[in-house]
Amino acid sequence: MTTASTKITRYGTRTAAGALAALLVLSGCSSKAKDDSGTRTAADGVKTGRGISGRTITLGALTDVTGVYATLGKSVTQAQRLYVKQLNAAGGVCGYKVALTVRDHGYDPQKAVSGYTELEPEVLGFVQFIGSPFVAAVKKRIDGQDKDLVLPQAWSSTLLGSPYIRVIGSTYDIETINAVDFLIKKKGLKKGDRIGHVYFEGDYGESALAGSRYLARKAGLAVVEQKIKPTDNDMTAQVAALKRAGVKAIVVSAGPRQAASLVGVAAASGFDVPVIGNNSAFAPQLLATEAGPALTKNYYVASPSLPIGADTPQAKKLVADYRAAYPKDTLDNGIVAGWTAASAFGDALKKACTAKDLTREGVDKALLTINTFDIGFGTAQNFTDAAAPSSRESVILQPDKGVPGGMKVVQEAGASEAARTYTSKP
Repeated sequence: MTTASTKITRYGTRTAAGALAALLVLSGCSSKAKDDSGTRTAADGVKTGRGISGRTITLGALTDVTGVYATLGKSVTQAQRLYVKQLNAAGGVCGYKVALTVRDHGYDPQKAVSGYTELEPEVLGFVQFIGSPFVAAVKKRIDGQDKDLVLPQAWSSTLLGSPYIRVIGSTYDIETINAVDFLIKKKGLKKGDRIGHVYFEGDYGESALAGSRYLARKAGLAVVEQKIKPTDNDMTAQVAALKRAGVKAIVVSAGPRQAASLVGVAAASGFDVPVIGNNSAFAPQLLATEAGPALTKNYYVASPSLPIGADTPQAKKLVADYRAAYPKDTLDNGIVAGWTAASAFGDALKKACTAKDLTREGVDKALLTINTFDIGFGTAQNFTDAAAPSSRESVILQPDKGVPGGMKVVQEAGASEAARTYTSKP
């Protein structure tokens, strides 16, 4: 690892240690004792509990609209508000209306965990929780005492194994295996080549790195690693290090800003190699920046689903409904992610209603009975095995400002042979 990367690693280790200490203090606190779940039975025979008051089911959303994933958080949240509005207009669930309570944590660990602590006693579950490290920080609470269903906008393999935290789509390690497989099959990587991997410190980056290391060993590649922090926005040092190392392609497991800087700096320095990012490493707003031309030429994204601009009836309807609700806002894949999570939670609520059990435990069990969840975005999800991701497939996308949402499909949904046989390590 280069000197610049080593400095980043050392600083990042200290920063992560401090953040983790704060998280542990916060996650050990709870504003409500759990000796009384508040379970009761309504006149219609439906059991209810925490998160249901009167005829209202309250769901929580812990998002990021001021930090590194601000554009993603905004579109995810607005898509979920739209889903809730349409669900209520159709009669709600069991005659209950659904309400969404939102908190912005700005991708700050203390705000994320304190936001969870604040909302947990008041909600049935969380239809959104952005940030793998933050979800992981409260995982023991969720599994042990809270037992609230959480559908995070996070894909770390460390979240597997919980019946209450259900990642929708392939985890970062599997997604990265599919991404590197694309580079091998479509971009000419061969045995003996080096690939770069620029990744965030913490659960997200480490999970993705496990995937690139795994396929590199199988394919005879070498991985040149560059660890960064979410606050690192200039990738000049990383590009210089990877260029000196002679890498033939780069994987980026970071945010949209870091991906744009990486691709833009590489293009400006004549470093003409393909770059592929994980699903959260792109925002269409980047196409209007100086990095736009380089992104459309050399950048790809591995996604758990088809993009918002997909040519399916469901995608077209979602685009029309979203544009009607938010006419001034940009279309992006955060809309798909938010709508998918809200739809999955909605399906679980409906199944729990049929079983006459709208308690947290009842909704958790209901989701675990859904073995084919498909809302028309290219991949079907199976939620029945908490120890496995709900899908192993990825769609490979490429930026294109001429397409709604700024992404076109260059490889349809599928799982590489390595992804199908790989076992994630929680």
